[in-house]
Amino acid sequence: MAKKKGGDEKKGAKVFKTKCSQCHTVEEGGAHKQGPNLYGFFGRQSGQAAGYSYSSANKKSGITWADDTLFDYLENPKKYIKGTKMVFAGIKKAPERKNLIAYLKSTCKA
Repeated sequence: MAKKKGGDEKKGAKVFKTKCSQCHTVEEGGAHKQGPNLYGFFGRQSGQAAGYSYSSANKKSGITWADDTLFDYLENPKKYIKGTKMVFAGIKKAPERKNLIAYLKSTCKA
């Protein structure tokens, strides 16, 4: 009876605020910080936000951001894209990653 359930946007907003907002913004036209602005990144290939200096590993990864790729990436960014300059250790708890993805999907939609 394991029903695959999406994340909770409200809980995801809290995850973003505590773990991501120091380095990322989500609003349209938002500034790049240590990490790129995330607005419109769903469905886009990694390393494509205009005006942000990505690592060559990120630009050459060929990853298109979707629920599954983001879910795996957020668990351990440095393992998923070897050579990324993202210093974040990752989110080990699957429900937290699902919640964050739900929030990002609703907030970053172009």
